[in-house]
Amino acid sequence: MTEENFAQAAKIVAAMRAEVSKALVGQQEVIDAVLCALLAGGHVLVEGVPGLGKTLLVRALARTMSGRFGRIQFTPDLMPADVTGHTLYDPKNQVFTTRRGPVFVNLLLADEINRAPAKTQAALLEVMQEGQVTIEGEAHLLEPPFMVLATQNPIEHEGTYALPEAQLDRFLLKLRIDYPSQAEEAALVRHVIDGKVGDKLDVEAVKPLVKPSTVVSLQQLTASLRMDDAVVDYAIRLVRATRSWAGVVAGAGPRGGISLMRAARGAALLEGRDFVTPDDVKRMALPALRHRIMPAPELELEGRDTDTILKGLLEKIEAPRK
Repeated sequence: MTEENFAQAAKIVAAMRAEVSKALVGQQEVIDAVLCALLAGGHVLVEGVPGLGKTLLVRALARTMSGRFGRIQFTPDLMPADVTGHTLYDPKNQVFTTRRGPVFVNLLLADEINRAPAKTQAALLEVMQEGQVTIEGEAHLLEPPFMVLATQNPIEHEGTYALPEAQLDRFLLKLRIDYPSQAEEAALVRHVIDGKVGDKLDVEAVKPLVKPSTVVSLQQLTASLRMDDAVVDYAIRLVRATRSWAGVVAGAGPRGGISLMRAARGAALLEGRDFVTPDDVKRMALPALRHRIMPAPELELEGRDTDTILKGLLEKIEAPRK
């Protein structure tokens, strides 16, 4: 990696960040985290009540990539074959033909993923982990880059299913999108109603910036960023501490540390650095680990969720100073 290549990559990433921000008013932290996941080659689960811009975020990101975009609206009657594809018999030609499902894209929006039963959610497991789909025993590879951005409503909402733990673990990050501030909401309302009829999602202002092949190059460059042994050790200590922390029933597994460092490298490039700092690890600790630990029921009754536990852990585990 030359200094010139890195400077160009940092410039492209900053431009992508600015373009996505044109469509989604506020929520800068969520935008940055999704870009970190894209650079790390990971998948993202976004949780939030309806109407906060989850779908708009994904469409805006897809437009900056100028790649193929697909959307699956998950419903209780959605079948696994509706996700991956299936084989049909063509009576005219007397042959079986494979009809590919909507997963054969660069950026897949799995909308309201927790409204579908577990067997349909599990159809995404192979796709997310292996980058391939098996239809009637035949493996079909997906063209990189491939990223799943899944949205889910909070579990308390009617008609939702909890995601299987094995699937949750495949998401690099879990983001929580909250209500905007008063100033951001005022700017959002003006942005949507200014001279427009209806409230259709508008990503026309977002310019296509990169080709899918460029995103693959950015991911390769991100994977080569420098990581000091002390920073890696800090990430591992954080992950291992979740397994013995008071109030945690089940801590993060080894994939938690891997995901945390991958996301931290994305955060470093987003900030224009070719090395990872402890602050990058701290910044990505909550989204990388919140879906990998399980708090004790008594803590949940007290209103102390995984974020509260992780914040306490970050305060106690000492970060390297050099």
